[in-house]
Amino acid sequence: MTDASPQRAAYTVVGGGAIGGTLAFALARAGHPVTVVDTDPAHVDAIRARGLVVAHGDTRTSVPVTATTPDGFSGTLGRVLLAVKAQATATAAAWIAPRLDPDGYVASLQNGFNETLIAQHVGAHRTVAAFVNIFADVIEPGVVLDGGAGAVVIGEPDGAPVSPRVHALVADLQSWGPAVASDNVEGYLWAKAGFGAMLAATALADAPMADLIDRHRPSMACLTGEIFAVSDRLGVTLEAFDAFDPHPFRRGADPVDRDAAFDRLTAWLRTQTKDRSGIWRDLAVRHRPVEVTTHYTDVLDHAAREGLPTPLLRTVMAGLRELEGAPDRMSESRLEELDRLAGPAAPGLLPEAEQAAAVRRWLDEHREDMVADLDAYTSQGSASDDPDDLDACLGWLRDWLDRRLGAPDTEETLPREEAGDILVRRYPARGPAADDSRPVLLLGHYDTVWPTGTLDSWPFRRDGDHISGPGVFDMKAGLVQAVWALRALDALELPRPACTLMLNGDEETGSLASREAIVAESHDSRLAMVFEAAADGAIKTARKGVGLFTVTVTGSEAHAGLDPTAGASAVDELAHQILRLAELRAPDAGTSLNVGVVEGGTRSNVTAGRAVGRIDVRVASAAEQNRVTEALAALRPVDPRTRVEVTGDWNRPVFERTEQVAALAELARRCAALLGEDLREASVGGASDGNFVVATGTPVLDGIGAVGSGAHARSENTSVSGMVARSALAATVLVSLAAG
Repeated sequence: MTDASPQRAAYTVVGGGAIGGTLAFALARAGHPVTVVDTDPAHVDAIRARGLVVAHGDTRTSVPVTATTPDGFSGTLGRVLLAVKAQATATAAAWIAPRLDPDGYVASLQNGFNETLIAQHVGAHRTVAAFVNIFADVIEPGVVLDGGAGAVVIGEPDGAPVSPRVHALVADLQSWGPAVASDNVEGYLWAKAGFGAMLAATALADAPMADLIDRHRPSMACLTGEIFAVSDRLGVTLEAFDAFDPHPFRRGADPVDRDAAFDRLTAWLRTQTKDRSGIWRDLAVRHRPVEVTTHYTDVLDHAAREGLPTPLLRTVMAGLRELEGAPDRMSESRLEELDRLAGPAAPGLLPEAEQAAAVRRWLDEHREDMVADLDAYTSQGSASDDPDDLDACLGWLRDWLDRRLGAPDTEETLPREEAGDILVRRYPARGPAADDSRPVLLLGHYDTVWPTGTLDSWPFRRDGDHISGPGVFDMKAGLVQAVWALRALDALELPRPACTLMLNGDEETGSLASREAIVAESHDSRLAMVFEAAADGAIKTARKGVGLFTVTVTGSEAHAGLDPTAGASAVDELAHQILRLAELRAPDAGTSLNVGVVEGGTRSNVTAGRAVGRIDVRVASAAEQNRVTEALAALRPVDPRTRVEVTGDWNRPVFERTEQVAALAELARRCAALLGEDLREASVGGASDGNFVVATGTPVLDGIGAVGSGAHARSENTSVSGMVARSALAATVLVSLAAG
C-alpha cells in the first residue's frame, strides 16, 4: 500500500480491537490514511457506517477510516501494525506475507513475544519489535473504550540500533501519546510479562485488579519473581514503564522496596478507567478463549530449558483455561490457593518452590554420577530365568545401596526358590512427623526380559542425552532415580517420610513368587510409588487386569484317511472355541483377548486327540473381569464327543483409577509444576506390581520411573535429562508427603 500523501504516511492496522483500534484512531485523527483489517464482520460494518469510535467517559469521538475483512482486501501492504490476539499471529502473518511490499514492514503491537514468529513469515528485515501497554477494550462493534494512559516502545528486533523507520513510526505514533524508540524492546516485553502475569492472575476472580493485587501481594511477588528469574537467566535488562518498576519484584529484592512498588502500582491502577483486565473481559463478557496462555508459552519453554520452576505461573494458566466457558467459577479462593503455594511449607501443603528448585539443581549437578550408576547397574545381567545372574545382581545392588544411602534401619532378604530373592530395606523418616506415620513403599524390580549374554552384543551406550541398553527403560533407570531422589533429600537435609524400598526379581514373569510379599507389605504402607517406566512421559493411573488361561480340548484319535468319521478332532473343536472366545472382546470396554499359542495333534493323517490354546486377556474393570470369568467357565463343546477344559487364573487384578489414585496423581502433577514440568497421566494395557497394591486399597503412583521408550525391544532407551527430572519429581513428592 503506497502513501496517499508525502506528509502523512499510510498505515494498515491488522486487528482493530483494543490496541489496534486505539492506535488506528490516533493515526487517522492526525491525518494519516488508515485501513483497518479485522475478521469480525460486525466490527468492520460498524466502522464503515459510523467511523472508528473511541469512548472516553461519556464522550464518544469518531474518525473515518477504511475498514475491511481480510477477504475483502485488495492491493499491497506497506506499513503494517499487527494487533491481533497472540494466538492469531501465525494466521495473520501468513495472510500479510504475500501482500507485503519489499520495503514494507510489520510492527508487532501485540501482547506477548511474537516477533520471531512474524519474522518466519515475512523475514527478520521486515519485522519491527514493539512493546505496548494500552488500557482499552472493545465495548461494542466499532467502539473502543479508552482506559487511560499507557506506553508504547518501538525498536528493531534483537536489540539492533534504532533505525530511521523506527524513528518515523514513533513520530507518527506520538499522535496517540508518549511513544518512544529503544534498542531494548526485549527488556520492556519481559517486564510486561511479569506485570501481565499479575493482571492475568486477577482474572481468576471477579473484582478490581488493584484490590486483588493489593490483597495478594506475596503470591503476586512470587509470580513475577518466577518470570524475572527466567529473564535474569537469559541476561535480559528489565525496563520500567508506566507505574511498574520490575526490579523490586525480582527474587531477593528488598521487601521494603517491593512494598513501595506495590503501593505505587496499585495507586496507579486505581486511577484507570478500566478496573478489570482484558483477560477478565474475554472470560466474563465475551465468553471466548483467552490469549494469555499463548503469551506465556515462550516464558514456560525458556523456564523448562533452564530448569527453572514456574509453579505459580502454571497454576494461573491452568486456572484461566478452566474458566474458559465457565466464568461463574471465578473466585478469590483461586488467588488464596496461589498464596498458599507461594507461602512457606506447612503441614498439608506442597513444598516451597525454592525447595523443589534446590532438589533439581542438586540432581543436575550430579547427573554424571547418576549416569555412571545406571551404566554399572545395566552391566549387571539380570535375566528373569537366570538364578545365578539374579543373585549376583542383587548382591551388587545391596552394596550400591549401602554406598549411596548408607545402612538402612532394617534389611530383609526373602529367599525364593524358583525366582530372584526379594530385598526389603527400611529407611526412617526425617523431619517433622507426618499425620500418617506409615512408610511409603518404593516398589521396583531388578529382573529384565533380556537373556543372559545380551550384554555381549548390546552393552550400555550413551550418546549425548540418549542412553540405550538392556533394561535401561524397564526398569533400571527407575531404581537409579529413586535412590538418587532419597540421596538428594539427605544431602539437602530436606524432610521425607519413612520409606520402604522393595525389589523383586520376577516381575517380568508375573511376580508369581513375590505377589504375596508385595501384598503383605502394601497393607502396612501409606501408599506406593512404583518406579516402572513412564508412558510417553505420563504417569500411569490405570492399568488393565491380566488373565492367563489355557483351553485344553480332548478328542479321540482315528485314521484320518481310512476312517475319517470315527474320530473327534480336538483341533476342530479348538477352532470353534477360538471363534467363541473372539466374541468376548469388547474394545469399547477396554477388554482384549488374544489366543497367542495354539498346538495340537500328532500327525496330519491322524484325527487330533488333543489341542491346546493359550490365552492372554486384558480387562479395564472388575465388571469386565467377572464377565470374562463367567464366560470362560461356561464354555461347552460344539462337538459333544470332545471335552473342553479351561485352566489358569487372573495373574494381576485390575488397577482402577480410584479417588485415592487420582488424588495422588494430582499431588504429583502439582509437584511437577513446582519443577517447571507439565505432568500427564495415562491408562495403559500393561500390568505392573502396582496392580496388586491397588487391589489392597493402598493408593499407587505408578510410572514415575524412566522417560523413554522401547520396553522389551532392542530400541529400549531413556535420557539423562529425563533421569534428572523424574528423580527430582520423586524427591519433591516425598518432601510433600513428609508434610502431610
